Amino acid sequence: MLPGISYFAKISGYRGPLLIVIHAIWDHLQSGELHLWAESSNPLGSTAQRHGKQTERQHPFTLPYESLKEAMSELAGSLLVKSASPSTISLLLPSTARGPLSSPELIFEKEPADLNATGLRPWKIVTLALDPDSALDFLLALPNYAPHGTAFGSSLHFWTEAARFAFELIVRQSYMPALEETRQGGVSIYRAAWQAVLVGEDAERVSLLLKAMPPVCWAFLPESEMKPSMLQNVLLSFLNRTLDAFVRESLSSASLIPARPGRSTRSQKVSLPEQWLQALSSEDPVLVAPPAELQRFSATLQGWLDQIRPVETDAAFRTCFRLDAPGEDNGKSSDWRISYQLQANDDRSLLVPAEMVWKERSDTLTFLKRKFENPQERLLADLGKATRLFPTIEESLKTARPVGLKLSTEQAYTFLRESAPLLEQSGFGVLVPPWWQKPSARLGAKLKVKSQADSETSSGLLGLRNLVDYDWTIAIGDTELSTEEFENLVSLKVPLIQVRGQWVELRPEEVEAAIAFFQKKHGNGHMSLGDALRIGLGQEASELGLPVIDIEGDGWIRELLDRLTGNTKIDPIKTPSNFHGKLRPYQLKGVSWLAFLKQFGFGACLADDMGLGKTIELISLLLHDRDKPQNASKIGPALLICPMSIVGNWHKELQRFSPSLNVMVHHGHERLSGEAFEQEAIRHDIVITTYSLALRDKEHLSHLEWEYVVVDEAQNIKNDAAKQTQAIKKLNARHKIALTGTPVENRLSELWSIMEFLNPGYLGSGTDFRKNFAIPIERYRDSNRAESLKRLVQPFVLRRLKTDKTIIADLPDKMEMKVFCNLTQEQASLYEAVVQEMLAKIEESEGIERKGLVLSTLLKLKQVCNHPAQFVADGSALPGRSGKLARLEEMLEEALEEGDKALIFTQFAEMGTLLRQHLQETLGREVFFLHGGTPKKQRDIMVQRFQEDRRGAPLFILSLKAGGVGLNLTAANHVFHFDRWWNPAVENQATDRAFRIGQKKNVQVHKFVCIGTLEEHIDQMIEQKKELAESIVGSGENWLTEMSTAQLKE
Repeated sequence: MLPGISYFAKISGYRGPLLIVIHAIWDHLQSGELHLWAESSNPLGSTAQRHGKQTERQHPFTLPYESLKEAMSELAGSLLVKSASPSTISLLLPSTARGPLSSPELIFEKEPADLNATGLRPWKIVTLALDPDSALDFLLALPNYAPHGTAFGSSLHFWTEAARFAFELIVRQSYMPALEETRQGGVSIYRAAWQAVLVGEDAERVSLLLKAMPPVCWAFLPESEMKPSMLQNVLLSFLNRTLDAFVRESLSSASLIPARPGRSTRSQKVSLPEQWLQALSSEDPVLVAPPAELQRFSATLQGWLDQIRPVETDAAFRTCFRLDAPGEDNGKSSDWRISYQLQANDDRSLLVPAEMVWKERSDTLTFLKRKFENPQERLLADLGKATRLFPTIEESLKTARPVGLKLSTEQAYTFLRESAPLLEQSGFGVLVPPWWQKPSARLGAKLKVKSQADSETSSGLLGLRNLVDYDWTIAIGDTELSTEEFENLVSLKVPLIQVRGQWVELRPEEVEAAIAFFQKKHGNGHMSLGDALRIGLGQEASELGLPVIDIEGDGWIRELLDRLTGNTKIDPIKTPSNFHGKLRPYQLKGVSWLAFLKQFGFGACLADDMGLGKTIELISLLLHDRDKPQNASKIGPALLICPMSIVGNWHKELQRFSPSLNVMVHHGHERLSGEAFEQEAIRHDIVITTYSLALRDKEHLSHLEWEYVVVDEAQNIKNDAAKQTQAIKKLNARHKIALTGTPVENRLSELWSIMEFLNPGYLGSGTDFRKNFAIPIERYRDSNRAESLKRLVQPFVLRRLKTDKTIIADLPDKMEMKVFCNLTQEQASLYEAVVQEMLAKIEESEGIERKGLVLSTLLKLKQVCNHPAQFVADGSALPGRSGKLARLEEMLEEALEEGDKALIFTQFAEMGTLLRQHLQETLGREVFFLHGGTPKKQRDIMVQRFQEDRRGAPLFILSLKAGGVGLNLTAANHVFHFDRWWNPAVENQATDRAFRIGQKKNVQVHKFVCIGTLEEHIDQMIEQKKELAESIVGSGENWLTEMSTAQLKE
């Protein structure tokens, strides 16, 4: 729970699960700041009417400032929030006579059925105000998902998207200087500023953002000003102010003009142009001069800026510049040449040469049934504007009818590198040779890798630390260059050269780096296989300072590289002979992939979506290892580490699919230790233990060399600094495998920790990873770094999604699976006590009394299996006391990570209440609960929001009787039966709330069963007689009352 939440709970006396929803308001009218405020699920005090006049408009659900600041520090870091200041704003919010309505993220059972607002009412809100620079940093630093106990409001989501857009504009340098005029006290104030350039796709994106802006984003406006033009001002203010703050901060240590000794840039003796340039990089943006001078300068500057400012027009065409290399214009010229053309805006392939424009004698040119109005005036005006961006054009304007110009190679390179992007940003059309945008040949480095003589691929002992020989060469495309050939090219001193008919760019900095490298004669030597892979997968530049364009290997290295990069398919394996079941095609591919990585000694992360079969793929791998008789005796035991909640499930699945494997469960007070443990472990094929015991029994576990160390729910080792993670990473294993549906939950550091377990050192140190990947990707949305990281980890992480077309075709529409859970020690003690007490009574009774006692016993045992707090009904805490609840949390976390929605059925309304409170608190997401007492209007609202609201509650708890019929909840693709109604017809009816007409996804049905309890025995009875289930099972659970006392004892 966030510190802010616990603080608020303490001062408010609130004892239930507390949620806060974080909102953001950009106020461009008063302060130009981002205001953050948090709305709680419980009021700080009483409703407004009980406070009197002075505080009647204080919002009763807002978090106090100190609590708010603490919560924001947890989200984005204390250093960032230190720059914030306390503030208050007034917001017009939907309200009733009782007070402000809750945000959509907060729906309360205790609210009346009528949730309609009576109107908008102003409320004072306590906020944490961030200046534009801090606002941008804060929004970019937010995690993708809210922490437990917190929800991000629609306004925060919106401004986060706007911040990402602003940062993209900054990265693309889509901004220009400006001079803004504002009125203060009847006086004009002129400020130097940087403004976003919004044309083309960027202008369209602004329109999309405006359509998506939630109403709360303009709640600070007076009701009379809530109109479209004002909303656009709000968004543009945010984009321009945050962009200006970032650029200004970046230039703070520099000056746009040389400083003049002895002169203050704020003195009226300094010219206004100099003041303006200095103000663009200083903290004080205001220009100081007599009003008349400022007005004249503003008009002059605006006229100059208007000539270079990209302008969106409604014209049907634009001027276009086409660059042709020597010989590309039908072989007519041996020079580089730019030709001028008019280009239709609605069909960019329609081009009118300037020659045709000048031949037209009327004001309208008709070409291919298109009309171009005043084409000559437009062409000349555009060429004049373009001259400011590419001055070489001016030479062609000396002729009365310019149609183009010739360029030297150096001028053509300047056009390609510098002017073409500027012209495009300014709204002109630019056509360049295809080889420039997607070069088929480029100057680069080629790495040749050879295996060393003592390397063996069959031993399985290879790995990323294995040494290989390497040799660097320089190449252009497929053509390798000797040092002499390269020096000859460099001596030409031109940025573009033609090699075998292809133009190639020679960047000066790359050429200099390569020359320096070869002068030191560092072209060959030894490196680790991991280093070679990083280079081959494109993550690292070569030591030459040139991009790596190819990597070659011999023998097994070539085979490895081809298969890791996808150039060659991995050899498929057959279903193991001792596997009891059928593997789907994509599952066989997964087993083949695991076997392939094992062959080369690499760790593997199997990260398929929940329900796709990671468990049976691992089981198949273990059986595959033993399919060859000569291997069976050499294979040591595998160690499987998993949460306690799924130990029983793993045991059951191993018994079901691989009865030939000897399984040992290392858990409980009577577990073995020392030499006894070692001797017993080596007699088994697989040893199952828990994460907590991996730390507690690390001395015993580390004495063995395991064939595999497998971590299931591998997100449990996402914290590299945790003692548990460190203990697991130190275990001795020939091979390592991680199973997880969520390789990254919140931070990329989690992925690094898992990869560090699998393939130590491959992604560098934690510090290097944070610097090279985590910060650029998470904070600055660096797409190049993200793509580089993807290429690096892709060979070792296999993730298939339920939405993949190849997977969907391979899956049934509905998959039903049992989820076997262990009782906790507390549950087991309670269970045994109930059994002993009730069996004695049942043995002494008969007839109707006996049937009543049997049903009462079954009910009590079900409650114990669910949770001790339900059975005891004492309002005690829920965490850590129920195996079912622990497993439900884990599975829901994975489902939510995948963007899925889920229904959770229970036959107990009281358990539904406990689940809703607990899940809402631990998962930090809104949870709906529908039971027999839910008013119809509230029920309809919940169903509609669950079905239609993409950001609404992803979890819907339903009591089986209330939610079993009459509902269409096809937004869910997971159905959890937390406790069982031992009537298959009733359970199927409930499942059909999601699995029905309109369902576009495969539905996974999870039926929870506690191992060693009546739930398991009754489930087995139903399964054994499934074909007769309808005739055996009557209504409800009455059929169970016919069980004998001996059956009940079992």
